Amino acid sequence: MKFIIDHFITVAIALLSGGALLWLSLAPRGRVASPLQATQMINRGKSTAVIDVRSAEAFAAGHLRDAKHIPLADLGNRTGELDKSKVKTIVVVDQDGKHAGKAARLLKAAGFEDIYGLEGGIAAWTAAGLPLIK
Repeated sequence: MKFIIDHFITVAIALLSGGALLWLSLAPRGRVASPLQATQMINRGKSTAVIDVRSAEAFAAGHLRDAKHIPLADLGNRTGELDKSKVKTIVVVDQDGKHAGKAARLLKAAGFEDIYGLEGGIAAWTAAGLPLIK
């Protein structure tokens, strides 16, 4: 107890940083689909749309079949291009799964309902040995 009193500021900083890390790990990121689940959704036919939010160079290097390319920076301004897909399940693809949540929030705000992020992004897709279109 004496240590805590003598080092109050150090203990407070440690507790705050630990709490911040815990909050980040538990914060909701939206729904995600594994590469296998995404494959099953895509193979269902016309009920799924794939939106790739990576850079133009990354998209040109390889993307999922029938993916629509809209960079994340432009997504807020270009959601009107996806109006026909509002009734579909949307799978958002990024490089490593870290930006799909932000894209999903933008799409949710634009009125889309059924949105999934590709868990692990295109990196997990290729690690699973799934094909890309170039």
